[in-house]
Amino acid sequence: MPKTDRIDAILRREISRILQFELKNPKLGFVTVTDVQCTGDLSIAKVYVSFLGKQERNDAGMKILNQSRGFIRSTIAKNVKMRKVPELQFFQDTSIEYGNRIEKKIREINEQDSAAAQDQPAADARQDAEA
Repeated sequence: MPKTDRIDAILRREISRILQFELKNPKLGFVTVTDVQCTGDLSIAKVYVSFLGKQERNDAGMKILNQSRGFIRSTIAKNVKMRKVPELQFFQDTSIEYGNRIEKKIREINEQDSAAAQDQPAADARQDAEA
């Protein structure tokens, strides 16, 4: 496992722990750290998060996270032995929402196909009766 991958995993766990137990802001809501990607020189860490709830709450949560970057970074420095803690950049991860929309569309198509398949035998029976 490359060094950056190990550091990504360590940062993901630590940031998740900080958001859950140390960042005391009720407006933040339920936030999940989905991924962390550090640059090769470990100067920047892109932190991808997802929120449970409506878009307005997500926007407020992103604002809180960006305002709390310094606190989160200093807490990481206290708890994780690293020469240099990367600068944190937070991004909203929309892949979960996208996956849910795709899954919903697939489910709708399957329901339409099964409804059409159920209607087909009845139409065939009517044609046979007419002949």
